[in-house]
Amino acid sequence: MEALHISNSLTRRKEKFQPLNPPFVGMYVCGPTVYSNVHLGNVRTFLTFDIVYRYLQLLNFKVRYVRNITDVGHLTGDTDDGEDKIGKKARLENLEPMEVVQQYTNDFHDVMDLFNILRPSIEPTATGHIVEQIESIKKILANGYAYEVNGSVYFNVRKFSEDHPYGELSGRKIDELMNNTRELDGQSEKRDPLDFALWKAANSSHLMQWPSPWGQGFPGWHLECSVMSTKYLGEKFDIHGGGMDLKFPHHECEIAQNIGATGCDCPVNYWMHGNMLTVNGRKMAKSEGNGFTPEELVTGNHKLLDKGYSPMTVRFFMLMGHYASTLDFSNEALQAAEKGLSKLEKAMETLSKLNPSAGEGTFDVESFENKCRAAMNDDFNTPILIATLF
Repeated sequence: MEALHISNSLTRRKEKFQPLNPPFVGMYVCGPTVYSNVHLGNVRTFLTFDIVYRYLQLLNFKVRYVRNITDVGHLTGDTDDGEDKIGKKARLENLEPMEVVQQYTNDFHDVMDLFNILRPSIEPTATGHIVEQIESIKKILANGYAYEVNGSVYFNVRKFSEDHPYGELSGRKIDELMNNTRELDGQSEKRDPLDFALWKAANSSHLMQWPSPWGQGFPGWHLECSVMSTKYLGEKFDIHGGGMDLKFPHHECEIAQNIGATGCDCPVNYWMHGNMLTVNGRKMAKSEGNGFTPEELVTGNHKLLDKGYSPMTVRFFMLMGHYASTLDFSNEALQAAEKGLSKLEKAMETLSKLNPSAGEGTFDVESFENKCRAAMNDDFNTPILIATLF
């Protein structure tokens, strides 16, 4: 039987999975920024890596699965100039930032449990790794890939690109990025519009800040994942995953930071990205009026839904599409998944009541199992697996 193959976003090839230190596997997945309720796009991403986690364990790999909680540093608009999303929520609701973090971390865990998504081996928080982030910045500065201005530290993308490729993961070339980037205005501290923050100076009104060699401030969003992944999985590890929307700039910046700090030219062997959700052919988004929460999907309390659907129906529906393909929500598709799941559950119930007959049966169990494994070994192809089951 063919070994497990994974579509690597970095090389754009389907490659045989060969762990660095078998039977051990290290996997890092970017977790949520806990300032609001979980949306269905989150559910699909974490379901994807739940399947990867479970299947690798079925193959007898010993998996260390790290999925972080971002509880500081993710700014509005994903720029270096916006307000911290958690700090903004805390200010608007007159709460301590950690109250916001706790509330939405609890909600995230509740939703993961609802959809039977396993907890990771380690769930580190950004605020729990401030010291490590400061140390990483020191290394990047010492290696010449960052600079300090007025208490903030920025990654020097152009300098880095002179020594290492930048943009390989997302397929962007640095000259094209420059052409598509606005000129800096007189207020910007950056030397170049492509540069991004490793550490941001904070004024007294900023709710979340820490002392550093460069003054009071807070870490950049991209840096957090670089530090937490390498702390628990090493300077080079097997799998890094997340949603397609994180490929650029977040994951591209992670690669640059990891190389800039450690000198390891290929910090991750396999990059995996899950695709987005659409509703009746249109991107799922609050601005479109078609973004519904997991709770609304289960209760049916949304104008676009004919009724509610059980969490296992939603899970089954999501597995009917390959993780790297867009998945379109519609009442018709959900109802078809509901019928399919019911049929499968009844078949399992019937099987559990059957008594094996004497002698050899006519059904080739080994061949059937091999077909199922072959589907999963082909880049975790759950649609083919489900088709095989029927």
